[in-house]
Amino acid sequence: MYFFLANFSFLETCYITSTVPKTLSTFLATRKTISFYGCVMQMYWFLLLGGAECYMLAAMAYDRYNAICHPLQYSIILSKKVCIKLICGSWVIGAVNALIHTVLTFTLPFCINKIDHFFCDIPPLLKLACFDTWFNEVVIFVISGSVIVGSFILTMISYIKIISTIANMKSNTSRRKAFSTCVSHFTVVTIFFGSGIFMYFRPKSSYSMDQDRLIAVMYTIIAPLLNPFIYTFRNENVKIAVRRLIHQTITAQKY
Repeated sequence: MYFFLANFSFLETCYITSTVPKTLSTFLATRKTISFYGCVMQMYWFLLLGGAECYMLAAMAYDRYNAICHPLQYSIILSKKVCIKLICGSWVIGAVNALIHTVLTFTLPFCINKIDHFFCDIPPLLKLACFDTWFNEVVIFVISGSVIVGSFILTMISYIKIISTIANMKSNTSRRKAFSTCVSHFTVVTIFFGSGIFMYFRPKSSYSMDQDRLIAVMYTIIAPLLNPFIYTFRNENVKIAVRRLIHQTITAQKY
């Protein structure tokens, strides 16, 4: 669990870094601009990290499934080698997904160079195209469907089996303990996948930039911001470590 959390934390740090610093500097700047190649790189890294996060969340759900449903075989099923393969697979899927969408988007002819959004994303860029983007939309449904919906289905399969196992537990204490290990991850999954599916699985004609900006804030800023608090407040070991750190800090200040 902590191996996946450590990798997830690193991924989230990179994910926020791909959009938020440039967004903040743009808000403060008089000329709100981004170079063409800067936009290309921003979109590529954003899609890479977002795609990797989808399957990393699925891997974390699989980890919880084995911890609860197969506790005696947990260390055998999820060996270090398997964990590394799951993490590497997430990054590879994210990289391929990002490359496909970035190439297809930036080979389109653009009529104007004003993006009605706070970072370079697929929907606002398709709005600028002078060319029929039906092929791009089909690719979004197919490729993003494989990444977002595919990983979401895998995650839900793990949780359906987890819920079934928890429901059959006779001890209320065991049931509460098992549920508490999953609720934080399920909260993150709901926020991230819910906003992502709403954003990318609509036809171009239904795009509303005001609405899209609000949804984009959910999965680019709000979800990563809440993740540390969600995981921290549900983890007793982290709570104990924080209390110990606060106590040591107060004691050191006294002396």
